[in-house]
Amino acid sequence: MTETTGIDRPRVVAWLRRHVDHLVDPIEFELIAGGRSNLTFEVRDAAGHRWALRRPPTGHVLQSAHDMGREHRIIDALQHTSVPVPTLVGLCDDEAVNGAPFYVMDFVPGVIVRDLPATDAIPLDARRAMGESLVDTLVALHEIEPAEVGLGDLGKRGDYVARQLRRWLRQIDEGSDRPLAGLRALHARLEGDMPDQQGAGIVHGDYRLDNCMMDPSGPVAAVLDWELCTLGDVLADLGGLVMWWGDPDAGHVMSDVPTVATGFPTTDEVIDRYAARSGRDLSALPYYVAFSTWRLACITEGVRIRYEKGAMGDQESNELVDYLGERIDRLADSASIWLARIGA
Repeated sequence: MTETTGIDRPRVVAWLRRHVDHLVDPIEFELIAGGRSNLTFEVRDAAGHRWALRRPPTGHVLQSAHDMGREHRIIDALQHTSVPVPTLVGLCDDEAVNGAPFYVMDFVPGVIVRDLPATDAIPLDARRAMGESLVDTLVALHEIEPAEVGLGDLGKRGDYVARQLRRWLRQIDEGSDRPLAGLRALHARLEGDMPDQQGAGIVHGDYRLDNCMMDPSGPVAAVLDWELCTLGDVLADLGGLVMWWGDPDAGHVMSDVPTVATGFPTTDEVIDRYAARSGRDLSALPYYVAFSTWRLACITEGVRIRYEKGAMGDQESNELVDYLGERIDRLADSASIWLARIGA
């Protein structure tokens, strides 16, 4: 294992000694998830004990977008629920220790299925079990009453989709250098067709297969990446899960995701399983998939702009900019297809 930017080794090790019993030198750190999101490091001692450390990206970041205390609070609140999350070691909010707040949790063994090739090592029966467990875990999350686990004040309960539509359109208005008439037209349709929110619950914000640690035999071992979690319309989570699942009839925009592999439940089976276990009315689900797809197109436009301006330092920026532009067009087409399914 190698040390990586983002860890002040002497001070972090000293903090670990105060929070972990029987730590055995040497302590090693390795970056296992990075980029523009929060950073995750694997921590290992000489005895083979493992933990995960989460911190914001290095450099200038918006504190509100990378709130370690908030992530820690959410995982802590879910410790004794039916939603599997890692066991926490502690939160350090003293920036003098590591340049930014961080928290440490137990390392959960398992596999993260990030792409289609990764499914080659997963037996067919485990693929189905993974898909079904992913749905059941989402239902369990959405059944939690936020106030009962101390999260009643995590965010505004109502008007979730409307707030999201305003937020991501503002990003387009302030950050894009193109007219993007298609995305703006979709925004108007999404505003006009918005369904009534069915209550409020805990919304993960980015729930999909590769944001969970999976037991190799199938069950969800731990739900990860809670940085976008808030309160609101839980069907937005299901819409995002269905979007990422891959639908050959919706423009093939997700044709390379792992869940299109043989053995995983179909999109319809995912929807039917959620409906049966949650008892929720899913007649408006196509709207939520369209909304999730439009939101992803807006996020992708932000990434495209950063590459176009050379902010990412990638030598192949021009090719990537073109690819991202084409992907945005495909996402917009997919959102239109889902909107056309409303009421069908």
